[in-house]
Amino acid sequence: MQTVPVGIIGASGYSGLELSRILALHPHVELKLLGSDKWAGESAARRAGLPGAAGKLKYAPQDRSAELARECAAVFLATPAEASLQFAPALLDAGVRVIDLSGAFRLRDAALYPKFYGFAHPRPDLLAEAFYGLPELHRTPKGAALVANPGCYPTAAALALAPLIEAGALDGNQLIVDAASGVTGAGRRAAEDYSFAEIDGDFRAYRVLRHQHQPEIAQMLGRSLTFTPHLLPTRRGILATCYARLAADRGASDLAAAYAHKYAGAPFVEVLESPDAVRLRGVTGTNKCQVAVAAEGDVVVAISAIDNLVKGAAGQAVQNLNLMMGWPETAGLDTLRGFHP
Repeated sequence: MQTVPVGIIGASGYSGLELSRILALHPHVELKLLGSDKWAGESAARRAGLPGAAGKLKYAPQDRSAELARECAAVFLATPAEASLQFAPALLDAGVRVIDLSGAFRLRDAALYPKFYGFAHPRPDLLAEAFYGLPELHRTPKGAALVANPGCYPTAAALALAPLIEAGALDGNQLIVDAASGVTGAGRRAAEDYSFAEIDGDFRAYRVLRHQHQPEIAQMLGRSLTFTPHLLPTRRGILATCYARLAADRGASDLAAAYAHKYAGAPFVEVLESPDAVRLRGVTGTNKCQVAVAAEGDVVVAISAIDNLVKGAAGQAVQNLNLMMGWPETAGLDTLRGFHP
């Protein structure tokens, strides 16, 4: 089977590692580049346990990655937003397709970047060109050049709420999204707040009313909302609990029908009968999203669960690669299995 050369810059972070493991076994991919200053010169077999030819690759330092990436048909940027803003334009100019896992190209309004990301966006023209790739809601077109891979919290929130909004089942009141993520959502870094002794047995909110994913969720849903993220004392997974009001002329059956219609052909979304059944252990280690919704009177509660490193990052990025290359959407992802039991 003919394969396509693909690279990862930022391959030693949690999302980069997850990408490496998925792509090493992808039937249509030749893993050509693994970029990482941290592991420069070391083999992927030793550091990431990659099998076969992928395991023989040696990590390239970041300053060589842009040059080496020109040999690839597509490159994943598992880098901070500021680094993605440096790499992406050069790769696009060289004719390399880019899937960016940072927030560098997710927001259409450049004016939001100083407040939520801490910098003025230098390439608003690329914001207009980037395709926001959440395949179940915005199907990545074949031949896309730049894909902004959605954030983990926006993925969980949008998959729970977007079909209900699209179907007109919710009224116009502000939405509330309470979501909790495992520690890997903070990235691979050493900090006291994320040490085992500080996290184990604890549960807390963070970045209240100022999280960078808030405007992304609002952009996705076309609604204002209150978003509060929480830190779970576990490694991975996101559980999002979303609150809304039922439209005056709608009932609970309309909510179920909205999910059934939207996700009838979605291979990675599992619609459950009750929100009580949605659990992290049902999705961890897979590219799946579990969703369910319930209503009592005019109160609507929709709950979703994803693995923040797979459907919330690397798995969704591979899903986008499959679509932009014209491959089966499930390629490289349908063999992933959960970690429980």
